[in-house]
Amino acid sequence: MTQAIAPKANQLGSASSLQPEVIKAIALAKAKPEIVWEKLPANFILPDDPVESIAQPLLAAALNESLQLAQILPPEAIVASNMALVAKINQKTTVKAPDWFYVAKAYPVGKNVIRRSYSPHLDGDVPAIVMEFLSEEETGEYSTRPTHPYGKMYFYEQILQVPIYVIFDPADGRLEIRKLDPSGHYEIQPLDEYGKYFIDSLDLYLGTWHGTRFEQAFHWLRWWGIDDRILFWGSEKAAQDSILIEIEKQRVEIQHQIAQEEKQRAETERLRAETEKLRADEFEQEIIRLRQLLAEKGV
Repeated sequence: MTQAIAPKANQLGSASSLQPEVIKAIALAKAKPEIVWEKLPANFILPDDPVESIAQPLLAAALNESLQLAQILPPEAIVASNMALVAKINQKTTVKAPDWFYVAKAYPVGKNVIRRSYSPHLDGDVPAIVMEFLSEEETGEYSTRPTHPYGKMYFYEQILQVPIYVIFDPADGRLEIRKLDPSGHYEIQPLDEYGKYFIDSLDLYLGTWHGTRFEQAFHWLRWWGIDDRILFWGSEKAAQDSILIEIEKQRVEIQHQIAQEEKQRAETERLRAETEKLRADEFEQEIIRLRQLLAEKGV
């Protein structure tokens, strides 16, 4: 027979004193946040945290470089890394600086104005893609904390409602892609048989590639076209251009050689024809000479 054990008085008092705070926290977490879209206040001090690893800026730069070389981005689009995305939530200015994000249509800034932050709806569209690159230290990429300072996943999903959220680990190549479903929640997406995922907003596939760039060997994020051709980096395009130039040079040399051979054949044919004509002329002259000789002899 189990006997219930009554809690001690001090335990009851402690639970009783915490209960209103717990209830308040739960209510605050469940309440729909008040969101105001505003520009970053001029006196707001952005965090100047160092990047978690050398891979993060290299990954972002590589993504940008291949897009720019392929001339995929329209003039009104922007790509950025570690730029503050701004929202005022429950009267508190909140910023998150993803490792990489893409906006399909951003409003232009004034001449000689440097964009230091981005406020969705005020500065243009909501980012279509946000990416976070994992490092050895946990920095909240999976956090759904619904209270200030808010988890990154909560901020992108519930506040900004970014359609595509990418989490990538360059150490082991793990790629997770989440898509906002009709109910406004992220649902992790399956990759295709080649480990890639088609992103509608760019009309490109996103996948992983292991190799070396700038003497750094790890897993990289790469873009592929719908024709399954990888979008080159600058060094790869330069190497390909060099190969194409060499191929074109060889093609021109071969064509020149063929032309020379054709010219030689034509010259040989001309000499043969002249020789034949000369022989025919000599034969004709010999016949004439013989006829004259026979005529002189009365034959």
